[in-house]
Amino acid sequence: MNKVTFENLKHLFPEKTKISEKGNLEINNNDLSDLVNEFGSPLYVYDENTIRNISREYINCFKSKFENVHVSYSSKAFSNPVLSQILLEEGLGIDVVSGGELEILIRCKFPMKDVNFHGNNKSEYELRKSVINNIGLITIDSFYELDLLDSICNELNTTQNITLRLSPSVDPHTHELTSTGILDTKFGFSIETGAAKDAIISAQKKNNLNLKGIHFHLGSPIFELSPYEEAINYVFEFVKDNYPNYKDIEIFNVGGGFAVPYSVDDPIVNIDNYASTICNTLKENVNKNSIKNVKLVIEPGRAIVARSGIAIYTIGGIKEIPNLRKYVSVDGGMADNIRPALYGSKYSLFSVNKANMPHEEIVTIAGKFCETGDKLVENVPLPKPESNDLIAIPVSGAYNFSMSSNYNVSLRPAIVLIKSNGKVQLLRRRETYNDILELSGI
Repeated sequence: MNKVTFENLKHLFPEKTKISEKGNLEINNNDLSDLVNEFGSPLYVYDENTIRNISREYINCFKSKFENVHVSYSSKAFSNPVLSQILLEEGLGIDVVSGGELEILIRCKFPMKDVNFHGNNKSEYELRKSVINNIGLITIDSFYELDLLDSICNELNTTQNITLRLSPSVDPHTHELTSTGILDTKFGFSIETGAAKDAIISAQKKNNLNLKGIHFHLGSPIFELSPYEEAINYVFEFVKDNYPNYKDIEIFNVGGGFAVPYSVDDPIVNIDNYASTICNTLKENVNKNSIKNVKLVIEPGRAIVARSGIAIYTIGGIKEIPNLRKYVSVDGGMADNIRPALYGSKYSLFSVNKANMPHEEIVTIAGKFCETGDKLVENVPLPKPESNDLIAIPVSGAYNFSMSSNYNVSLRPAIVLIKSNGKVQLLRRRETYNDILELSGI
């Protein structure tokens, strides 16, 4: 393992993160120890500057190479009303995959014309609510949804714009649980089996549905560029042979999956490389096939918010097994970040209150939940750990909180946002036992 310093981890933390004169980690002049004192531990901290600047970079990089581009944030990574407003101001649309994510956008008055509903098993309630609220697009994932949505629209005497999610059977070389574009997946109409062709024929026969284009998503996180090129070429050949009036196709959605580095050992990702590969491959196909005004849609989720968020924990018990391992237990774990247990995800970390000290003692950060596999980070360096020390795990802004639970009847942490002006805004208060017990009528 390379020697870990803040400088070689800096690219993992939100912008304007530094070590203060007191020797503590701070973001935009906010001492993280002070935030824990005010809002408790564990604590999720997001940075507005980082969200806005990454959003702009995605828009600018892709639009510089393909003019007709729509960036749609994948809200399953992290969904919050304040975040939705930030993304709206930056010119992004939003994808949802549940009625709950849709409800957030409805209540915060996000423009429905810029919302796309994904998911492999949308309920009648979710589809009906989407149509009633004039959602811009619904991406259809099954023949069941085609029939159900057409029936709902017929009842409501309206029409709905749709795209079809295709499965191109391209392996993105990522974790098997997050590969969604291969043949053996629950998502989409398979090109390989002929289901995609049948779906296009069926969609064209629906009186209340307007087929606008196609969508595919290979999985995530994808560090390689070649799967995008392979999939775009393959899907375009399919479109040319099977899509009605293919020269007039309006939407070509390549999904997301753009990787971010989580640890000091991960490669640094260049957004411009994704943009070049995707846009150049698309332009080659557009020019070759004389396509008129197709819109390229991309769906970054993790890539927008992952780096903007950090998780802060407090050290409790410490257990050393001589010549084997030192366990440093913290006050959170798999209930607020299931990714290491579920996917084997790797993180780096840094001390909050001993940030200016050498990080040299190798430890394993264990969670507090009643599972042997509840380990957040293994074999990472820290200054000599002591109870009540604080640690920060960067790149915690995507999927950590959105996949959280009340396992062991634990309480989900508070979430705060450090605004661009340096002020702190509470995005979500810490849960209480009353929150949980009231659901049981107690």
